[in-house]
Amino acid sequence: MNLLKQSSILSLSQNDEQQRSMISAQSVQILNGNLAIDAYLATPEESGKFPAVIVIQEIFGVNEHIRDITQRIAKRGYVAIAPAIYQRQAPGFSVGYTPDDLAIGREYKNQTQADELLSDIQATIKYLYQLPQVKTSGVGIVGFCFGGHVVYLAASLEQIKATASFYGAQIVNWTPGGGEPTLARTKDIDGTIYCFFGTADPLIPNEQVDQIEAELVKQQISHKVFRYEGANHGFMCDRRDSYHPEAAEDAWNKMLDLFSSKL
Repeated sequence: MNLLKQSSILSLSQNDEQQRSMISAQSVQILNGNLAIDAYLATPEESGKFPAVIVIQEIFGVNEHIRDITQRIAKRGYVAIAPAIYQRQAPGFSVGYTPDDLAIGREYKNQTQADELLSDIQATIKYLYQLPQVKTSGVGIVGFCFGGHVVYLAASLEQIKATASFYGAQIVNWTPGGGEPTLARTKDIDGTIYCFFGTADPLIPNEQVDQIEAELVKQQISHKVFRYEGANHGFMCDRRDSYHPEAAEDAWNKMLDLFSSKL
């Protein structure tokens, strides 16, 4: 069964000599039962098999920024895919960063369910493993904003060997759909997780970062927690006023180190 439906293909020139020369990117669909999940897939054009990385969106959808992140990861020699985690709530949702965009994105976030999110990510792994160019020895996952929370949840999935969680809010006091906060699932993390936070993030008090780190230590999870002095929420996104180039560059390189060492 062919699960891939192509809507567009592009080749991207490469200026960074450390990166791959060309990639291909396309819109695809992932089947999870009766649900077809829109996704953005980027792959190296050279032949061979590559490790895979799943990219989980902010509350703003699989927008230009998330597609750019997916392409950048592919340029480093990974098959990268960004599934639309709002597929059930708002198919095709992709917005910018206005107050209205923020409000609607939060509304959809509050309609998500942890079990559905995990099911969709598991379906994404299955889809990746059916691609002939993907290694099937485990995948990486990275998420930003709400996606940073979602990947902390997803780190409990068996096939996920490396997780990069960027400023995931409410990990210590909430989980999608209700129930015990996501922090309670820390004990189920099997691979390695890196968490990235800004000390000036109004959505994630530094005390909550302390709680996350303490629980990772308590449960003896392979991890690192990075705190960037003066960085705000969304510091990785160069489309937002909160973009912090120094923190973004350092965190990006640490994420790449994680994927390189574990995948």
